[in-house]
Amino acid sequence: MPDPAILPEWHPRRLAARLPALRRRARLLAETRAFFAARGYTEVETPALVPAPGMEVHLAAFRSEFRPMLGGEAVPLWLRTSPELAIKRLLVAGCGPVFEIARVWRNGETSPRHAPEFTMLEWYRPGVSLDALMDETEAYLRAVLPPRVAAAGVETDLTLPFERLSVSEAFRRHAGGLDILATVGADGSGNTEALHAAARAAGLPPRAGENWEDLFFRLLLERVEPQLGRQRATFLTHWPAPQAALARRDPAEPRAALRFELFAAGIELANAFDELTDAAEQADRFAQDVAERQRLYGEGWPVDGDFLAALGHGMPATAGIALGFDRLAMLAAGTDTVAGTLWLGAWPYLL
Repeated sequence: MPDPAILPEWHPRRLAARLPALRRRARLLAETRAFFAARGYTEVETPALVPAPGMEVHLAAFRSEFRPMLGGEAVPLWLRTSPELAIKRLLVAGCGPVFEIARVWRNGETSPRHAPEFTMLEWYRPGVSLDALMDETEAYLRAVLPPRVAAAGVETDLTLPFERLSVSEAFRRHAGGLDILATVGADGSGNTEALHAAARAAGLPPRAGENWEDLFFRLLLERVEPQLGRQRATFLTHWPAPQAALARRDPAEPRAALRFELFAAGIELANAFDELTDAAEQADRFAQDVAERQRLYGEGWPVDGDFLAALGHGMPATAGIALGFDRLAMLAAGTDTVAGTLWLGAWPYLL
């Protein structure tokens, strides 16, 4: 009898093999909605086809086009990589605390924990700190996941207090004592020469051609992340300012940004910001992102001017988070891959 894994997804035996995980995913959706409703959040739905899919330099998007009438001139649109820019427009409009369970798309990402089309849970609450958002995220995971979760042999006890570890301290612990913030200038830029020297002193020599970002991420992925979210879940906080993205820089330490990522069972689950509300600073960052994407990949999309206009109108101080819902479902159901939690997915046929 054939292995269910080699049968088409629509085959009854193939569905039966993953049905327990799929039903657990359905319960997880209901539990998620109940959790946020009880905390005063409103569920929103924002467009999937957008003029700019997101501004992250290293994300590739799926391109489409809009024609107002058949045969008319085409207007380029993109499938969103995140609902973030749209949700922030609603925050400007005064929507209050909101969440969205959003279908999103990222090209060039396929692995046991990645799919080109996936589900992102994002929520935003005006007027709270990043610490308060960590408290709420910890409560959410405890509400919807079993007390112990595991993946690829790494087990995390969610009844233990979640660790809160700065990137600076994580590098000191796990990357030979390297002081990562000492390689960041007061203007928030990374100093490649300083990081090369610090890495050599820590016994972690740089590779030819690595700039600050290249070396930072290699050390993060090779040395730091494998140590996170193991016995207990970890919030990795206060990222170096060159990795601020859409986060505010820390007023107490301008070389760091008010950002965290969450790790459990050795998996990165979420990314969160104390959101930047300064439209001029955000415009400068976006311009740098567009130029860097063009330099690296020779393609891209323009800055979302309407988002910057909304930000200039005035967004309230807000903390927000994006959480990979498929990975969460994987932990809830105890599956080995995100594919095991999908009812149907066209993406396996692209492999």
